[in-house]
Amino acid sequence: MPEHTRIYAVGDIHGRLDLLAELHSRIASDARRFIGKKRIVYLGDYIDRGRDSCAVIEYLCSHNPKGFERVFLKGNHDAWMLDFLEDATVGPDWFFNGGEATLASYGVGCDDDGRPTVHLFDDVDELQKVLRDVLPSHHREFLDALKLYHVEGDYLFVHAGIRPNVALEAQTPHDLMWIRDPFLSSDEDFGKVVVHGHTPTSQAEMRANRIGIDTGACYGGALTCLVLEDDKQRLLACKDRGYTDAGGR
Repeated sequence: MPEHTRIYAVGDIHGRLDLLAELHSRIASDARRFIGKKRIVYLGDYIDRGRDSCAVIEYLCSHNPKGFERVFLKGNHDAWMLDFLEDATVGPDWFFNGGEATLASYGVGCDDDGRPTVHLFDDVDELQKVLRDVLPSHHREFLDALKLYHVEGDYLFVHAGIRPNVALEAQTPHDLMWIRDPFLSSDEDFGKVVVHGHTPTSQAEMRANRIGIDTGACYGGALTCLVLEDDKQRLLACKDRGYTDAGGR
């Protein structure tokens, strides 16, 4: 990292507002005595699967931790929601992969108790129309403004990863948001250490060329944060409204 800079990179949130709020508190406590530039980089996938997708976006829009700069990256699930707002035909795939929970968080396709009021796969056009109508304008602006990657110091931050042997400027948005192999299995020196989410693992993967921090928050795992300062790496992780300091190197 550049001098006097500390980065907090947050893995896939997936509608877990409880873990996000707890992690923000942990980050604020961790950074209290640090003097310098403090930045939180969110790796995307704010929505789907967890029950509080709408609330997560609202929280990120309205709760800016004091003294921090923030960078919001785009995950494949965030892109899926944006695609559905423009093209209803992507709905069934999105619903099946966690989008149903996002609709419910906006009160779309269910009653006040969360019980389905429509058949998701028969009323796709109507669901698109209703979501367009109820989606707050600042939520749409948040999603539209998401970045595909962020570079700082010796690190590249991206949702899924990059395609080996392809220059950063030539990477496709699809690979940046969706790739697994051949990225995950590559031993290539990418020129930067790639910090990514997208592929859930039971604990963070700390490798020489990449660091994966999707630790399955929406599957009962932890919401993990990678802390970078100077040449040091360490982890914070929150689970079940508590947290652990996961160490690092």
